[in-house]
Order: sequence, then C-alpha cells, then structure tokens
Amino acid sequence: MSGFVEKPEPVQVPGLVHLHTGKVRDLYQNEAGDLVMVASDRTSAYDWVLPTVIPDKGRILTQLSLWWFDKLADLAPSHVLSTELPPGAPADWAGRTLVCKSLQMIPVECVARGYLTGSGLAEYNESRTVCGLALPEGLVDGSELPAPIFTPATKAAVGDHDENVSYEEVARQVGVETAANLRQTTLAVYGRARDIARDRGIILADTKFEFGYDGDTLVLADEVLTPDSSRFWPADRWEPGRSQPSFDKQFVRDWLTSPASGWDRTSEEPPPPLPQEIVEATRAKYTEAYERLTGVAWS
Repeated sequence: MSGFVEKPEPVQVPGLVHLHTGKVRDLYQNEAGDLVMVASDRTSAYDWVLPTVIPDKGRILTQLSLWWFDKLADLAPSHVLSTELPPGAPADWAGRTLVCKSLQMIPVECVARGYLTGSGLAEYNESRTVCGLALPEGLVDGSELPAPIFTPATKAAVGDHDENVSYEEVARQVGVETAANLRQTTLAVYGRARDIARDRGIILADTKFEFGYDGDTLVLADEVLTPDSSRFWPADRWEPGRSQPSFDKQFVRDWLTSPASGWDRTSEEPPPPLPQEIVEATRAKYTEAYERLTGVAWS
C-alpha cells in the first residue's frame, strides 16, 4: 500500500475546475480550456506522499522550471502561457502557479542518464544493460557513461512505481516517429542542461522530462530540471564507487530508512511525519540548487 498519507482537499477557486491532485502539483482547468498548474510544498518518498511539507518547495520548483524553460526554448518550446494568478486564486499561489497550454500528453517518462546510479545501476549490476542498452564492463555507482542514454519509463499513478521500458516498447506504444522525436529531443535538452549545470559546479547525473503535442509540435511540459525530477551532484565532491551527495530530498529518504524514524519500509504502515531538522536540511538543499544554477539569491 502507498499513496497519500493524508490526501489534501483541493482548493476551490471560482472559474477553475479541479482535475487532479498529484504528488506535488494540483491541476485545474480555466474557462478558456487552459491548464492551471499549482506546485505545492508536498514531498514524496518511496511512493508515499508524506504528511510533512517542505516550506517554499513549490515556489522553488516553479521558478527553477521557468529559468530552465527560457534556457531551452530553442530546443523545445514549453507549455507555459502565463505566470499570472487566476482571478480569485489564494495569495499563497503566487510564485507557484503556471497557466499552461492543454496538450495531447505522451504517456512516457523521458529519462536521460549521463551517469550510472539508481535503478539504472541496479539493472547494470544484473545484466550490464540499462533499459536494454548494453554498457561497458567496469562501471560503478556514479560512473560517467561513455555518452548520455535515453532510458524511458512508464508514467505511473500516485503510489505506484514508474517502470523502465525499452526504446522498442516506447516505439510500439506511441509510434516510431514520436519515439524517435522523444529520444532526440530528450538527449538534446539533457546535453544543453548538463553543460549549463557543469559550468556552475553541478553534475546533472540524470533527469526526466514529460512532453505533449500542440498540434504537430512537441512541447516540453510539467516541471523541468528541478531537484524533484533530476539528480544534481556537487562536482567537487563527485567520487565514483559510492553514493554521491546530492541537491534533493535525500535527507528525507535517509531519515525514513534510519532507525530514528521507526518506520518499516516493507510494511503497509504509512511513514511518520518528518522532524524539523530534516525539513530544514531538505529546504536548504533545494534553495542551494536554485541559487547555484541561476546565480540569484532565493528570497
């Protein structure tokens, strides 16, 4: 069992229809048919949406996504139409709300990996492949790959795992032309972002994108290149052969699996609330990632 420990009630706003409550984002539709995406301060781990929020997280994710959308616009247009608050929206939606095009979404998590870790490392250790792609011998946790690879996954519902799939399976599901377009665009966007991050002392180990079609145009959607959707490592502390320090919610994962939490991940019991020091440490990592990438102090 997994999902929400405490599922929030959606905020009701005149003129907006609530469509979906996700792990982090709440999705609405306005009267023009556009999507209104609101990033909350919720956080998730091990397929659970936790009962404790991380202050400012939703604003950080939204503002960092907007920064990246601008840097990537020539490679893939974004779905963002406006950052203005819809009439009647609560004041705390400011800075965390995007009005977006309604797209024909493609049901594939488009993952790019430049380094070996996570589920890719687990598969590599078993078969020397990732999503069916053969890799050379001798790689370890944190190794840089010979070249970035496209390793797609299915998009799961809240509480379920995304599952890695082969490129051939993606082509079967969405068509050969769309699959090729996804792979080419994913790797192009990853390459641009990797170089930008590297110049700022950050390794972009891997990341995931979502795309949809606006007519015949492939459009970058949802969030992009945030600590929730990417692994960012400090370049000056990179050391293959071990787990890398990162700018994300690793503090949350580590505490949940420690004796201090008292939580058994294999049980059906929901995880407990996070202690304040874990909340503060996690917020600090998100803030640091934003500041190091953008060069702007978070406020």
